[in-house]
Amino acid sequence: MPTNIKSFAALACALTVAFSSIFLVGCDRRSSESTGATAGSKEAAAPAQSTAFKSVDITGADYAKQLSLTDFDGKKRSLADFKGKVVFVFFGFTQCPEVCPMTMAELAEVKRRLGKDGDRVQGVFITIDPERDTAEVLKAYLTGMDPSFIGLRGSLDEVNAASREFKVFYQKVPTQDGKGYTMDHTAGGYVLDPSGQVRLFVRYGLGVDALTSDIKQLLASGSGS
Repeated sequence: MPTNIKSFAALACALTVAFSSIFLVGCDRRSSESTGATAGSKEAAAPAQSTAFKSVDITGADYAKQLSLTDFDGKKRSLADFKGKVVFVFFGFTQCPEVCPMTMAELAEVKRRLGKDGDRVQGVFITIDPERDTAEVLKAYLTGMDPSFIGLRGSLDEVNAASREFKVFYQKVPTQDGKGYTMDHTAGGYVLDPSGQVRLFVRYGLGVDALTSDIKQLLASGSGS
């Protein structure tokens, strides 16, 4: 594994419990006062937050129902592959400086706290930057945080289709020096219950305690019923 990825993963894990409560848009630290994920996404129209969950309860949403991308081992994946588990789906990119590593490190800590039940939680990271995030890069990035995490990628068209299905916003943004680019994107993830139904939208910075509580409830329910 590249040294810089190892170091970043270790740092992210160490900082997991120190998340800010500020909701960020993308990875350039621009704050937003929106109650949704980002400008352009439709989470703002989701049902009111349930008192039972710390995350936004979107039970019954008519999106995030299908997925068809390839994992870092070359295997085609769909949501059906994860039936029986609580699934956390996040769209990001490996060169993201804060939001992405913090989010995945938080999920890794949740799994650790759940003990044996953590095996029933699946982290799925979908790259929005397939040009730079090769299968090798994606695998090194995620396994450094939790070996069970799965990274998915596809062509630009396939990633666009997946983002539309999950109502995720992202765009390429040139760096200030004009020599490269970064990505702005929805700074939050989706949680599906063991039956495969989308149940929650998790805003960035929710915190390990709250996410652990929400996932425990879904594991106990066993389904979307």
